Amino acid sequence: MYQRVKTWITRRQYPAPKVLFLMFVVVIGIWGLIELSDEVIEGDTATFDEWVITSLRRPQDLATPIGPAWLQEAARDLTALGGYTVLGVLIAIVTGFLWLSRHRKVAIYVLLAAVLGVLISQGLKRTIGRPRPDIVPHLTDVTTAAFPSGHSMMAAVVYLTLGALIVPLVERRLQVYVLTVAIILTLLIGTTRIYLGVHYPTDVLAGWTAGSVWAIVCSLVFRWLQRRGAVQTQPEPETKSPG
Repeated sequence: MYQRVKTWITRRQYPAPKVLFLMFVVVIGIWGLIELSDEVIEGDTATFDEWVITSLRRPQDLATPIGPAWLQEAARDLTALGGYTVLGVLIAIVTGFLWLSRHRKVAIYVLLAAVLGVLISQGLKRTIGRPRPDIVPHLTDVTTAAFPSGHSMMAAVVYLTLGALIVPLVERRLQVYVLTVAIILTLLIGTTRIYLGVHYPTDVLAGWTAGSVWAIVCSLVFRWLQRRGAVQTQPEPETKSPG
């Protein structure tokens, strides 16, 4: 009986357990993002958000964050790693490297994943339209709406997607290292947005969720394209010029 069931599943080429788990995570992430958006729109998270924001400032002076003086400058440096300028330069460098190393289809895929991630982030911001925190002074300049945090989302989109693409190319020990670095960077960038007073914690949580979901979707689509032979991790053959 076991052998028959195994043969039946194999013939139908059902996704591996890892893929099914990632698909489940995507569904849960989308559901969680919708629920969180509803809570934010209805104002149910306001008390928690304001408590977290103010707890990171000195009670006698809400313009000054807690911690040593150098921590504020460090937070600005770290938060820049999730900005559109830094991430744009990083994507340009990675895309250029992939293109020159004859991984042109992968280069195009990485570029499209990042651009679509930006469009999704901006679309969510305009749809929700949540104002920035106004209970504490901002410690860095901001211009767009608050929900979800663009820095948090794009950090997850870029670093986690790049990490997922690098993982198949390295040994297991390095796979753990790459994914750990990508996750730590994403968490640090989101945390600095709260510390600098430009985002509520629910903004950052939404950014992490949306970015992680998009990164997983990009990873699953990339794997599907690999199975179909549309993209490959090996360098593409050189195109010989005629004559």
